[in-house]
Amino acid sequence: MTAVIPGLTLVRRIKAAPAKVFDAWTQPEVLALWWGPHHTRVSEAEIDARTGGRFRIVLVEDAGPSHEVSGTYAEVVPEQRLAFSWAWTNAPERVSRVTVAFRPIPEGTEVTVTHDRFADEGTATRHRRGWTESLDRLTARFAAA
Repeated sequence: MTAVIPGLTLVRRIKAAPAKVFDAWTQPEVLALWWGPHHTRVSEAEIDARTGGRFRIVLVEDAGPSHEVSGTYAEVVPEQRLAFSWAWTNAPERVSRVTVAFRPIPEGTEVTVTHDRFADEGTATRHRRGWTESLDRLTARFAAA
């Protein structure tokens, strides 16, 4: 029997044009305004959004601990799609994959985040919470704009 590798898919409708939403994912100063779960803030963000480019993001929890994630872009199609590897510095051997699709809709942009190739179901569950809260923050950012 083939083992099922855990993953997740989340969809949000954002009240902004695909170009603005894409920039929110690829411009460090904009990403820092929304990215991460509710109890965190981005202290550092480096993004080289091109195929083969890398990203590095450091999150700091309100309680103090920091977490660093990085990866390499496998695909960058402006205003349409991003695909990149994902690894936390405390578990660099656990590389997963994130794909973000941007689809224009009448009210703005539909964003679909797929994160797969998790090591186990517990990791998928923790990432589901993190991505859900991040996308809530992204949606709120453009709702207030």
